[in-house]
Amino acid sequence: MALPIIPLALVAGAVALARNIQVLPVVQSVEDSLDMVPEGIAGHRDVSGRQINGSYRWVRTVRFGTQSKGVEIDISALGRIKFRKII
Repeated sequence: MALPIIPLALVAGAVALARNIQVLPVVQSVEDSLDMVPEGIAGHRDVSGRQINGSYRWVRTVRFGTQSKGVEIDISALGRIKFRKII
């Protein structure tokens, strides 16, 4: 009987990821930086071309029915890639 490789790999990856997650206190300066990210996808490169920064933000309000209270979903991400020559 052939084993389903993809579901087993997904479960193994989820377990490995869950074991490496650390719960840390909220840093207000990081929260402020994420709040300043504009909505959408943006990429930036420095003058020397050795660093590329990227940002993403998606904000939506979800309401269940016309009279109910809603929930705001705010997803923000920052990323950086640096290139450096090693001699």
